[in-house]
This record gives sequence, structure tokens and C-alpha cells, in this order.
Amino acid sequence: MRIISFCLLFLALANCIGQQPPPIPFAGQPPSVSLPPSAYVSPMIGTGGHGHTFPGPTLPFGMMQLSPDTRLDGWDGCSGYHNSDSVIFGFSHTHLSGTGVSDYGDVLIMPDTGLIQGPPDGYSSRFQKYSERASAGQYEVLLRDPDVFVELTSTLRAGLHAYSFLQGSNPKVLIDLRHRDPVLKSGIQFIGDRRVEGFRVSNAWAKEQHLYFALEFSQPFTKVRIEGAEGKMAKEGTDVVAQVQFAPTDSRLMVRIGISAVDVEGARRNLAAELPDFDFVSTLKAARAAWDKSLSKIEVEGGDMAQKRIFYTALYHTMTAPNIWSDVDGRYRAMDMTIATLPPGDAQYTVFSLWDTFRATHPLYTIIEQDRTAAFIRTFIRQAEHGLLPVWELAANETDCMIGYHSVSVIADAYQKGITNFDAQAAMRAMTTTANKNSFGLEAYRNKGMIEAQDEAESVSKTLEYAYDDWCIAQFAGATGNKELQQEFMRRAQQYKNLYDPATGFFRARMNGGWMPGFDPSEVNFNFTEANAWQYSLFVPQDIGTLIDLHGGKQGFEKHLDALFSADSQTTGREQADITGLIGQYAHGNEPSHHMAYLYMYCGAEHKTQAMVRRIMQELYSAAPDGLSGNEDCGQMSAWLVMSAMGFYPVSPGSPNYIIGSPWFKSITLKLENGKTFRISAPNNQRNTPFVRRATLNGLPWHKPWLSHADIMKGGALVFEMSEKPGRKWFTETDAIPDLRIPSQGFVPMPYFEAPGQTFSDSMRMELRSANPADKILYSLDGKTPDGPSGKLYEGPIVLRGDAQVIAVARAEDGRLSRPVSAQYFKIDGDRKMALESKYSNQYSAGGNNALIDRLRGGSNFRTGRWQGYQEDLKFTVDLGLSKDIHKVSVGFLQDIGSWIWMPKTVEVLVSEDGRTFRSVGLVNSPVSDKDYLAQTRDFEFAPQSALKARYVRIQATNYGTCPEWHLGAGGTTWIFADEVRID
Repeated sequence: MRIISFCLLFLALANCIGQQPPPIPFAGQPPSVSLPPSAYVSPMIGTGGHGHTFPGPTLPFGMMQLSPDTRLDGWDGCSGYHNSDSVIFGFSHTHLSGTGVSDYGDVLIMPDTGLIQGPPDGYSSRFQKYSERASAGQYEVLLRDPDVFVELTSTLRAGLHAYSFLQGSNPKVLIDLRHRDPVLKSGIQFIGDRRVEGFRVSNAWAKEQHLYFALEFSQPFTKVRIEGAEGKMAKEGTDVVAQVQFAPTDSRLMVRIGISAVDVEGARRNLAAELPDFDFVSTLKAARAAWDKSLSKIEVEGGDMAQKRIFYTALYHTMTAPNIWSDVDGRYRAMDMTIATLPPGDAQYTVFSLWDTFRATHPLYTIIEQDRTAAFIRTFIRQAEHGLLPVWELAANETDCMIGYHSVSVIADAYQKGITNFDAQAAMRAMTTTANKNSFGLEAYRNKGMIEAQDEAESVSKTLEYAYDDWCIAQFAGATGNKELQQEFMRRAQQYKNLYDPATGFFRARMNGGWMPGFDPSEVNFNFTEANAWQYSLFVPQDIGTLIDLHGGKQGFEKHLDALFSADSQTTGREQADITGLIGQYAHGNEPSHHMAYLYMYCGAEHKTQAMVRRIMQELYSAAPDGLSGNEDCGQMSAWLVMSAMGFYPVSPGSPNYIIGSPWFKSITLKLENGKTFRISAPNNQRNTPFVRRATLNGLPWHKPWLSHADIMKGGALVFEMSEKPGRKWFTETDAIPDLRIPSQGFVPMPYFEAPGQTFSDSMRMELRSANPADKILYSLDGKTPDGPSGKLYEGPIVLRGDAQVIAVARAEDGRLSRPVSAQYFKIDGDRKMALESKYSNQYSAGGNNALIDRLRGGSNFRTGRWQGYQEDLKFTVDLGLSKDIHKVSVGFLQDIGSWIWMPKTVEVLVSEDGRTFRSVGLVNSPVSDKDYLAQTRDFEFAPQSALKARYVRIQATNYGTCPEWHLGAGGTTWIFADEVRID
């Protein structure tokens, strides 16, 4: 019976399908005629694996992303869709492309023939995978359960649905405003017999996301049912779901919907301006034309069908975000949630995944989207009027996700490339205000010259990325004539040197002036952002020449690169889903690695860059749904492919230069906004010819391993002769790659301490080391900065016999001093000993077995290395050495339930004289609600009415258990985080 109904449905659709534009060729199908670029786009690429893309229609940088929702939660459900799913819940109108956090999925619409049955799975439908088809501007699918064929297309701010029901069925459409994210408020109103309007304000990644809509049906509805509002035509609340019924019909039921972040009037105007009727064919043709116009800015020749699909889908994905945020009338919702109006001709944008996209996506825009790049920067400046430059902005909300302030990279890179149509002085003010805030470790970074692990989580990554961003500010300050700011930020740009460990050749986490113990470069821990020491070992794009020097020169630098790409791909430490696409410890599936293959060029090993870049393109990208090796991340994963396929890459955004790699096609032509074209050709290029034998630019020999942005903007022809094997070096100016080195300008790296720990019971020997062996070290033991008479010249190991604050500076041969570095050491009661009966995680060791009695307290952030973490009951015994009177016992615990850390349910205190027989003397219940998401610390205290006499004190803390059903991690094992036992 089901087979018969499908056949009838397809017969009913024959006329509709016959009116569609020419079909898109399937993978492997050779085109018989020249195809427009949109014909090569396969939006299914990235919807499998961990790509996190969506397949539905959108326009370049469009507000509307109309797509099916197949997954309601989970990391691989961030876009709302996963290729492995077999059920569709409906079609919503906003989606994120390739992110690692969920949001959007606004206003779910679902065609049906039954009644509302409650939760979303009550009106889901299986779908025929073979009927699912996605292309640039279109999506279609056959829903099995209601026997409805669905077609979708869109404009910039509006979407068009077409539903074909079986003849004789009772068409219904469900409108769900409660779908997916928690709703703060929402409302719906039915107007006349065709129109529906409403709004939704939700709380997810964006804490206050506004969406307003105006919707119209092509046929009058005969009945409306709003759940919980029987007989009414409107409802407001947080649980709004409605069903609309229509008379049986032989024609397609159409739904057109406009959206806005401003108000319903904005949605009405957007709909009227962009989608005034129900002409599906014309709307689809316009969508295809819009994509062809944008995609044709880069024209490729040569390569097979799969390569072209990969390339043009990658280019397509670079244009699915950022998204237009302003309405057709120029109004938009600002960062303070007020409504503002743009100057005529301008546009506001949203969805800036800047930690990802500053690397290659925005540099790509400086070539093919120059006017839009200026509009992005004007958006940044307007956003900064309400606070700071964006870090990860979503729907006028700053999510504070990821690290750095990489909007400064986008601004500086554009300005260096001649894109200047924005207020440079306003940009400069926004840059410095953002760089001088006190959050996310920046206060320590500025005042200490680095971030230590106890100051802030992800301290290594943040120090390195802040230093790069500060170089970008220095570049912009210099270009705009502010020499004072240029010098200040150029000095800050060198603070990465304070985390370089010359003994290991890695950037390492520092704590208490020294290095954190137990270093393993493959370990993923909270000192790095979604990475390990290998994957941050080369993030100094602003000062590559000095980085080479730190590795002992070009030969040592090349050796480090070789070790990176040939290392065992196994990571240690905590699980990090983002670390994928591994070649050795190079992780192409996550952004910190993206520039690394090009660094061989800086040490004269260009053949290794060419071989590795070609390998990454050919092994880590494919035309399959799982064809991305990691999250798309709003275009960055794809932008790497687009730039690399052209034959060059922006290793140092903020510099107007690109490093040459290995082109992927026989020809790529860039059609520039200034009317000129730049053609990169490699006539003899094949999949097995990654090596450049020689190059010419405009007919003249090209002897540089880099191109300037100006070279491209002038137009012309760059021609490569490719080879299967490396040949004689074709360039002569390796050492002349611009922006290779920052002048030190008096910067002296800070010294570091080497000691067995921060506490000792009798005495402790400590040593001082300098990153530069030629530097001398001055120190003091009295807490005074040793830059005057109090400073002693370090000449050998120091023995500490009591509490001490040691401060040291490095002095260069010319007398210049480093920033001071400080460490505190404590003498503890040597009679006390710890016996742990539980096993702590290596990730959260807090320094080892005696961490709970070392006098060092953790703060409210468990990532800073002071807390000891357990996924079981905590049980330990303290031996006081002698029987003593005990007046009070306290143990510190942390709760951060967003990270699965709860206070123990109970803490029991037991005592003993012989260490074998214990008696309970106190039981303390948790003083904090188990539903309180605030990160906080509490001491569980027990004070007997009269002193107890005992030698041994045992603490037993009961783990909370599994994460409760209402928690995101429901069913997972919870943590106990403890620090510092005090026994008075």
C-alpha cells in the first residue's frame, strides 16, 4: 500500500518537476556541456561525519537558512541536521553552518495529514533518502509518513515551501514555536484566512535571540488549532504550537515566510520586497542566479568532477556565513537589543566565528568580497559601540566563545590590503579598548607579560593568540600613523616568548613562575584551546623569523615540522572531539594547525610544503557527506581548501602577503571587484604533480615564494610549471618574505624557576633559568623587584628554609631588563602525611598526592590547575604524626554543574589513634543546591563542641552520582573536585 501511495504521489508531481531548472549532475557524472558554478555545489558535503553543515537553501550571506531538522541535540546536531538520520521533525528557518555549539532552528513548519500529538517526535516523519536532493538554492525530499513531497527555496530574508499532498488527503501544516531551544517568550496570531504572524525569543548559545515572522499560505485555511488555546486565533507563551487545516486540493500548497530580528513589521516588509508571490520556479531561478554570480568570482578549469564539486561546495560554504542581519528598510537589532537604523546603502551582519575565520576565510574575502569586508568591519565598529569588538557574535549576542580578539586581525588585514572605507579612528579606539579589558586573563597578560595556568584556563593558547592580535593592532596603528600605539603593541606582540621552553622546544604552561610539571606535548589539557602543545607549537604567525631562531635556525625548525607531521597521532589527556584530521600531531580538523604546512617555505624546504598541502587537499577533503575532516566552522575549513587550491595561503593575516603552495587545478581565474582578472595556471598540473618547477608572473620569471595582495589586485597571469618530483629551487628570496621578524625593541624574555614543588617540609633547592643563556638573572627573596640595590646576581642554586616570595628579572648584555617574574614557596608541617584511597584524574592532579595539604587553594575555575578531580567517592587519611587535639576540620570543594562537577552529597569525618580503627565524629550535607549552575567553592566544616584527640583524620566524600535527567550530560558520571584540607 505504501509503494502504491508513493507511485501516485510521484505521478501527481510530474508536472511540477517538469517545470524545474535543469538537474544537477550527480557525483562522477561527466558534464556534456559547460555548467554554471552552482551546478557543482553539493550542500550534502559536510552534513556527515563532524562537518555540522546544513543542506537546505540559503543565499550568499543570507539571513534565511531554510533546512530540514533531523536532530534536536548533541554535538553532531549543531546544525539541526545529520546525514545519517532517517527522521525529519520539520523545516525551520535559521541554521548555523559547521559550528561546535547549537543554536537557531527558529519557527519549525511541518506538513502533515494527522493531529498534533504532543512533543516533536509525535509529528516527525521518516523520509526517503533516495528522494532527498540538495543543490545551491534548493532542497527537496519525500516524507514517507504523511506522503508529502517537499520542495524548498529561499531569498535573502524569506523562504518558500512547496508541499505536494496525495490526492484526496487532508492537508495540514504544523507551526511550532517551541522547537529546539528554550523559549523565553513567543506568540502567534492568525490574520484572515491565509496569513500568520508571530515572534520567538529564545535562550541558547545566544542568550536572547529574537526572531519575528510573517507567513502566508497560497490557499485559504479552513481550520486553526492552537494547542492550549482552543477556539482562539492567537496565543502568547513559551509553549506555542499550532496546526492549520486546508481543503483537499490537487495543486501544491505553498508557504512563503519572511523573517526579521527587529519586529513583525520588518518581517512583513522583507517578505513583500523579496518574495511577493508564490512563483517557485522564478524564485529558484533567482536563487541559482545569485549563487552563480557569487561563485563565478572564481572560475576553475581542469580537475575531475569530484575536485570541482569539492572546490565549489567549499566556496559555497564560505558564503553561508556571516549572515545579513539588517532588514530591507535598514533597521537591525543592536548589541544592547535596541533597534537601530543603518545609513543608506550599508548592511549589518551577524554570525562571526572569528577564532576560526580570521585565518583564511576573511583573507579570502579581501580578495573576492572587498565591499562586503568593509561592511563586516563597519558592523564590528557598531557592535563595539555597545561594549567591545566581537569575539564570537551571534544574533547580536556576544557568546564569548573561543579566545583572542581576532576581529582586530580582520580589520588590520583589510586595511593593509587597501580596504579602508570605514572609520579608522573608531576602529583604533575599539581595538585598544578591547585589548585592554580585564577579562579572560588579559589583566595578567598585560601586567605580568604572560598568563600563567593559575591565572586563567587555556593560558598558553590565550597568551599566544593575544600576542598575535596585538601585532595586528600594531600593524594597524603604524598604518594609520599612531607610532606610540604601534610600539606599545609591538612589545606586547612578543610576550609569547615568555612561554617558550628552550629545553623542550615547545610553548608550555607556566605556574608560580616555573613550568607546570609532567609535560607531554601530546596531552590535551586545559592549558590549550581544543589542542595540545604540538598543535600550538607553531602559532607565532607574527614573528616567524624569531620562532625559527628559537628552534636553533632553519634546520632545527624544519626538524620540528618533520616531527610534527610524523609523530604518533594518538593524543593523551582529556577527550577533545575537535581534534580530527590528524597527520602525525597536525590536526587539520581544527583551526590552530591550518598554517603549519606552509611554514616549510620559511626554512627553504618548499617541496615539503607543496607535498603536504597537496596531500591534505586530496586526503582530507572529499565529495561525500563526511568529506570534511572537522567542523566547517562558518567557512574556515572550506576557505583553507579554496585558498590552497588557488596555490597560495595567508600564513600571517595582517600582512598583505600570501605564501605560495601547490595549485590544485590547471587554471583558476579570479574576477576581481575592480574589474580586473588574475589567473593562476598550471597547464601540466595533475594529481601526481604537486611540485613547482618554475613560475612566471605576467611573462617574467617569478623568483619569490610569496605573492603580495597588490600583485593580485593589479590583475595578470601567474603560471606554474608542475612536476612529479622536487626539482632545483625556483626562487631566490626565501629570506625576504615580508613581516618575517619583529624587531625586539628592547624586549627581554622573562626567566623561569625550577623547583621540585611549591611546598616543602624542611628545605628546598631551587634554580633560576633564562630563556636566553647569554642573559644574567637578578633576584630577591624579600618580595621586592630586583632592579635596584635589592637585586642579587644569580650564580647558583638557592636553598629555601622558610616561606619565601622570589622575584627575578633577566638582564640582557646591553643592560635591558625583562619583566619581573614572581614565585611563592611555602614551608608546610612535615609531620603531616597524606594517604589517598581514591584515584584522581591525571588531568586534574593539582600537583600530586599531597595537593590537598599543600596550603594552595583553588579558585572558582577548575581549569586553572589547583583542583584535584575524582569520578568516584573521595576517601583519604591525614596522618598528623602525633596524637593532637582537633578543634576544626574543613575541606574545600567546587561545584560547576555545567562541567559535570557537583558538591559531594555528604562529607564524613572519622578519627583514629592507631590508623586502623576509625570512628565517625561528624557528617556534613552539601550546603549548595544541586541545580545551582553558578561556579562556586564551599568549605565543608566540622567543629566538635570539645576538642577531639586523634592522630589520624579520615575524610569520606560521597560522589553525587550520575548526571540527572534534566542535565545536558544526563546519565554521565559526575566529578568531585577537592582542594585543601585544614585541620586545626
